[in-house]
Amino acid sequence: MAATLTDFLFPSLSIRHTFPAKSSLSSSKPCRILITTSSSSRRRSILRCSIAKDISPSSTKIHQSSDGDGDGSILDCVVVGAGISGLCIAQALATKHAEIARNVIVTETRDRVGGNIITFEKDGFLWEEGPNSFQPSDPMLTTVVDCGLKDDLVFGDPNAPRFVLWNGKLRPVPSKPMDLPFFDLMSFSGKLRAGFGAFGLRPPPPGHEESVEEFVRRNLGSEVFERLIEPFCSGVYAGDPAKLSMKAAFGRVWNLEQNGGSIIGGAIKAFQDRKKNPKPSRDPRLPTPKGQTICSFKKGLSMLPEALSKRLGGKVKLSWKLLSVKKLDRGYTLTYETPEGLISVQTKSIILTVPSHVASSLLRPLSAVAADALSKFYYPPVAAVSISYPKEAIRKECLIDGELKGFGQLHPRSQGVETLGTIYSSSLFPNRAPPGRVLLLNYIGGATNPGILSKVMKNFHLQFCH
Repeated sequence: MAATLTDFLFPSLSIRHTFPAKSSLSSSKPCRILITTSSSSRRRSILRCSIAKDISPSSTKIHQSSDGDGDGSILDCVVVGAGISGLCIAQALATKHAEIARNVIVTETRDRVGGNIITFEKDGFLWEEGPNSFQPSDPMLTTVVDCGLKDDLVFGDPNAPRFVLWNGKLRPVPSKPMDLPFFDLMSFSGKLRAGFGAFGLRPPPPGHEESVEEFVRRNLGSEVFERLIEPFCSGVYAGDPAKLSMKAAFGRVWNLEQNGGSIIGGAIKAFQDRKKNPKPSRDPRLPTPKGQTICSFKKGLSMLPEALSKRLGGKVKLSWKLLSVKKLDRGYTLTYETPEGLISVQTKSIILTVPSHVASSLLRPLSAVAADALSKFYYPPVAAVSISYPKEAIRKECLIDGELKGFGQLHPRSQGVETLGTIYSSSLFPNRAPPGRVLLLNYIGGATNPGILSKVMKNFHLQFCH
């Protein structure tokens, strides 16, 4: 249900206004809508990070390190991109690998850090215009604690229900094994098929790499795919499960069958292996999440990149637009357009944390083969639409004990709803909406419906231009 930090790797254009709208959760009372479109336009990205030609050496300054490390002129590493990936890499280099990479900088085209992690706060609302949350894995929690944000963490209720829209009704997804016999999202025969398949009574693996759809249909049956996995893939990955690699997207589940002969067999084997080889002691500084849940911060996800940037200090260079990369006998020269003019940087190594088509343009003078491969990655367009309703506008059948409770809902493509999924933002984390209001975050578009964004923008234009 929740979009993770690496799910949004494309530039975003924000449009915020108020106009009436309707939701499957509500009556026709007016609501507030906040639209963020995430575009995969290559032209726009290349303009932001393009190859420069005929740069005059006499007009280019040489960047000198001010950190007091190394020899003052040649950097150990330049991390290109100050999104969450670039900042985490830079922090790891600075703290855990300082013996080999003491002199590091992070460069960012924009005038802020965070990439597509964008949090806004206004009129008592706090909403995300990119990813919504993250999984509280130990590496992630270590980063949070190291940044001093432990006390700012907020966890979703692990017992909050998740829903799938099926045949006009929101149906809860089983959250524990005891729920499996009783949930009404699947038929009795569908449950039997899934159970037999999980124990290994299913066709053998084919001789090629399977897509998510192929793997799930073969192992667990069509109902599991159509009613659970397909909406999950669309809502979380914004991808087409017929094209997503099972090994790449759900590697842990794929490995279960590989290691144990079936999903259940692999789970038993994994449990036995963990018992024989217990994990090392957990860092006592880390908080312990209760159950399967997701995290954010009191003031939204933007707190994390901002804290990482503050920790890195002068190593982060904003409004540095990378123009070219040149290979030297030992290392590289990077040329930037900065507020201070053209600056040349020499470094022993480069880490690119930019969209693949941007990397393709930058690397083409160095390797046409790498550039061609990078240019083939597809970025499905996604829009985030945050909607607020008064609490009394929510349909009574959608309430639990008089409140809208839960993580949110997913919509299988077969149900005719264009929204990929809806996150109940004000129910999931505290202080996301003023008293008496409900805030919902909807994702639309994706690989299976890329045309909806043009429809949204066209309707928006008609609404305010006529």
